[in-house]
Amino acid sequence: MSKVWMVTGSSVGLGRAVVEAALAAGHRVIATARKVSTLDELAARHPDNLLALGLDVHCRPAWDAAVAAGVTRFGAIDVLVNNAGFGAVGPVENTPVEVVRRLLDTNLIGAVHACQAIIPTLRRQGHGHIILISSIGARIATPGAAFYYASKAAVSALAESLALEVGPLGIKVTAVEPGGMRTRFAESSSLTVSEPDPAYAKTVGATIAMMQSSEYRSYLGDPAGHAVMVLALAELESPPVRILAGIDAVMYGVQAGEHRAISDAQWKLLGQSATVQ
Repeated sequence: MSKVWMVTGSSVGLGRAVVEAALAAGHRVIATARKVSTLDELAARHPDNLLALGLDVHCRPAWDAAVAAGVTRFGAIDVLVNNAGFGAVGPVENTPVEVVRRLLDTNLIGAVHACQAIIPTLRRQGHGHIILISSIGARIATPGAAFYYASKAAVSALAESLALEVGPLGIKVTAVEPGGMRTRFAESSSLTVSEPDPAYAKTVGATIAMMQSSEYRSYLGDPAGHAVMVLALAELESPPVRILAGIDAVMYGVQAGEHRAISDAQWKLLGQSATVQ
């Protein structure tokens, strides 16, 4: 059955792949990007089924206008994929707080704007699916990625609580937690690098070197495969609230869960001692 999709961050990477996959499957798409001109070629190829919009995800009025434009054009919005994001790597000690604020403003507050803007429409419809693109970083730890991972962990936590709030209203919510993908994440446009103090050369420095290596980039997954998974997810009657995406994400996510369970069991008695009987 044909649906109306709204996808942010549609110019490149996963967002672009989701838009193209949805169009190929016969869906109609509201595609947004910071620079709407990056969507000109897509719009020319799909004049009837694609609405291209410029969207600053930091601006709530812009979100409201985009949702209204989409509903006016297609009559409804069935699936929202909030994919727009920003990355940063560097040690906690000397990453500028301005970078941290930008991370949270884009990755977390941007997701909040998305949810608050779309929920009234989905409530009126009595159905819809909000898909928030999070990261495997919501489940694991890597030196140098503390703030990026914290922003994505917040997105996954947002999805879990939101699902409980809007589930009874017929609205589904899923946080998709991908592993590595061949996107612009490692490029200057999408990633801010705070150079570490020499004291962190073997930890944060190693992470930065790994991310900038050709070996790492050759290992990354294809966004097209993730897009196919997202389309399949949107067809589920009872989708998961959180789902790992990609072989690497599943492997590392499961391992992290097992290690956390072992640690919780190891320190259970000490933890329970905090409750005074």
